[in-house]
Amino acid sequence: MPDLLIELFSEEIPARMQARAAEDLKKRITDGLVEAGITYAGAAAFSTPRRLTLTLQGVLAQSPTLKEERKGPRVDAPEQAIEGFLRGAGLTKDQLEIRDEKKGQVYFAVIEKAGRPAADIIAEVLDATIRNFPWPKSMRWGSGSLRWVRPLHSIICILSDDTGTTVVPLGIDGIAAGDTTRGHRFMAPTAFAVSNFDDYAAKLKRAHVILDPKERQDHIWQEATNMAFASGLEVVEDAGLLAEVAGLVEWPVVLMGKIDDAFLGLPPEVLQTSMKEHQKFFSVRDPKSGKITRFITVANRETKDHGATILAGNQKVLSARLADAKFFWENDLRIAKGDGLTAWTGRLSNVTFHNKLGSQKARIDRIASLAATLAPIVGAPTDAAVLAGQVAKADLSSEMVYEFPELQGLMGRYYATAAGLPDAVAAACQDHYSPLGPSDDVPTAPVSVTVALADKLDTLVGFWAIDEKPTGSKDPFALRRAALGVIRLVLENSVRVSLLDVIVSHLSTMDADAATIADDLVVFVHDRLKVFLRDRGVRHDVIDACIAMHGNDDITLLVKRAEALGAVLTTEDGVNLVQGFKRANNIVTQAEEKDGVEYSYGADVKFAETDVERAVFTALETAEPKIQAALDAEDFETAMTAMATLRAPVDAFFDAVQINAENDIIRRNRLNLLNQMRAICSKVADLTKVEG
Repeated sequence: MPDLLIELFSEEIPARMQARAAEDLKKRITDGLVEAGITYAGAAAFSTPRRLTLTLQGVLAQSPTLKEERKGPRVDAPEQAIEGFLRGAGLTKDQLEIRDEKKGQVYFAVIEKAGRPAADIIAEVLDATIRNFPWPKSMRWGSGSLRWVRPLHSIICILSDDTGTTVVPLGIDGIAAGDTTRGHRFMAPTAFAVSNFDDYAAKLKRAHVILDPKERQDHIWQEATNMAFASGLEVVEDAGLLAEVAGLVEWPVVLMGKIDDAFLGLPPEVLQTSMKEHQKFFSVRDPKSGKITRFITVANRETKDHGATILAGNQKVLSARLADAKFFWENDLRIAKGDGLTAWTGRLSNVTFHNKLGSQKARIDRIASLAATLAPIVGAPTDAAVLAGQVAKADLSSEMVYEFPELQGLMGRYYATAAGLPDAVAAACQDHYSPLGPSDDVPTAPVSVTVALADKLDTLVGFWAIDEKPTGSKDPFALRRAALGVIRLVLENSVRVSLLDVIVSHLSTMDADAATIADDLVVFVHDRLKVFLRDRGVRHDVIDACIAMHGNDDITLLVKRAEALGAVLTTEDGVNLVQGFKRANNIVTQAEEKDGVEYSYGADVKFAETDVERAVFTALETAEPKIQAALDAEDFETAMTAMATLRAPVDAFFDAVQINAENDIIRRNRLNLLNQMRAICSKVADLTKVEG
């Protein structure tokens, strides 16, 4: 079976699009071939700035012959029906078969579809793939109608086996498929022919093109770390930058340059961000001092002077960039030291946060007010928490954050320290944005936790107040992320807070229908909590059983209860007790509906007729105070363990006792006893919501 090689050679493809494009090419070609009956043994896709490449091994040489049977009308059916069937099958009447069926003789069409050569199918699939390729952005050029990410120059499409190489006949907008490509734009621009994938990859490497992006990444990282190590330094890891740089070059040449001493006083994060965003440079730091002193750049060609000219040009451009950063830094420091950040917060009065929620300054005031409410709950000094809330977003007015928005918070910490504010306040300036995602670290310092909670709760409450909630997959204000942030801040710091009370209190400052909005927002937080706990292995029905209990807006308490219930449900006693509870609940509920009364009066042991029945009275009398005491102490594990001890006497009761006794007094007493068991278990969780 032959192997297939496809290369689409063009002008430079943006680095951020390459990996996805290679996968799209692989999926669209392989799906199209398999759908047409052409299978293969293996597939691999590659990308460089100038080419997308796909290789398929063991391609079926021809699609199989297909035989299809279609049942038609009866032989005595109207002629029009028979003619319609013939048109659909593409046959004449004498080509039909007549078969005996239960209801008479019926026409059958046997349609045989001959297999087709792989080359014909490949040409069709590749043509459709190129013309409908899902680029995020594409362009037309010249007078043609073809759209591609950048002008497409040539196409390789060949089938190869032991007998030789065959070019698949294909032409798209004047570009005919062939067996030739070109190497590096500057170092090996001459066209050359290839016979198969191995020949292609080997000749590309000789022509200064490393086809595999992973190989380019590994080469860059190894060269960079070796250079840094030789100078007693280390490269700052950045997987995203490494992938991007590998997508900018076909033949990576790693060079290390020096940062001018005039810029070494800049915060390392400023140096790193400036070099990454503007120049695509890796930062190289001194592990002893933590300062970034050098940079790594990756050129796309070898030069006679071993990169000296390239490096000199890069250093000149970098110095100009860093001179701007130094100016921003020094100017911002002067302002921070002069007025303690109040000038910046004042400017935020002219910056709109949302047209229905006012300015950034108004939001800062709300956060500070909410921080005052939360500080005693979290265990933070109120004065420090309020001050942190007032200055946490001041750096949004700084020139450095205007130039590099990704440094917000971090620069706030530097500027707060320069302004002489307490360390806890400065830390909160940086930490209050966290956690930004499920893997982001959660602040633990009390002031930071307080302001982070205030920030996220103000966001949620504000957008709920103006009815701007997430819908479907749309969440333009990242409210799901904010809710997850609240959940993680509360849980990982064991914060005990009534979200409902805090939300209602905060809504009162916004002239909104506090009760309705607060209830709806707590439901939203619960929904995010379900997703969060599901990923931690907590069953959704267990969470629902605990959400149904009083105090469910205390997330820490809720999760503690859910984890205890989940643990007891892993035991045989726990599982069987839930079944017993459900049986008791169903019996009592049905009896109450039938009789029109509540069986909520205390059962009396004097009406018990058997030892099994009396054992349930004893078990309930013993378990109830233990359960209640444990619940009062919020010791859910002990409460549920005590509840699980009811399993054996309840099981025995159902096995041996007839609930609907002929004696009404005995029947009512037994129903009251079941209700008592139901009520005791219901103190722990709403077991009706537990599945299974």
